Amino acid sequence: MRSVRARTVGDILYNFHWVIPGEAARAMQAWAGGLSPFLKRRGIAAIINLRGRNDDLDWWKKETAIAKHAGIVHLDAMLDSRKLPTRDMLVQLIAAFDAAPRPFMLKCSGGQDRTSFAAALYIIHRDGWGAVTKARRQFDRFPYLHFPKTQQRWLKVFLDFAQADASGQALGRWIADSYTPEKLKAWLDANGLQGSYAAIFSAPTRSPFQW
Repeated sequence: MRSVRARTVGDILYNFHWVIPGEAARAMQAWAGGLSPFLKRRGIAAIINLRGRNDDLDWWKKETAIAKHAGIVHLDAMLDSRKLPTRDMLVQLIAAFDAAPRPFMLKCSGGQDRTSFAAALYIIHRDGWGAVTKARRQFDRFPYLHFPKTQQRWLKVFLDFAQADASGQALGRWIADSYTPEKLKAWLDANGLQGSYAAIFSAPTRSPFQW
């Protein structure tokens, strides 16, 4: 396992943190450049991009080209911070966790919302429901800068819904067999959280920054 270094300017600039030291990390989009040395210095072997496959956007083209040149595996998953995920979206995320060489790095645009959600799910996928308290810490305002807007409040409470609905079943199996966004919506509404999400996901709202 790689040793954990003191945080650098690059770590702060790209909101980089280890989720599991030497195994899984989290960060934002590398807008300021220098992605290749940033990844090399931290020994990253794979990127799990939470913004989805976007062949027509420059950031995606650049990111995948850099990864290919550096021999880093690039995997695409898709999440929306305001729209409830479909089963297939979560199945693909779990599959990316399992397929990614270690250490891998989760990233979205700002590394605050979708990345917090994915990091929390990874901890539960890895360590089971006994790690749910540890997983919730991935949503801390500091150091992760998770300041959810009204329609992003479902992200953290998803863990409560999932734990209750899974009834001890492993996260990945529960997602594949039982999860539906309609069930999540009904649970949120029943718990007074009708305004915590925008809709059930159907299609991304395209912009270079969200996607």
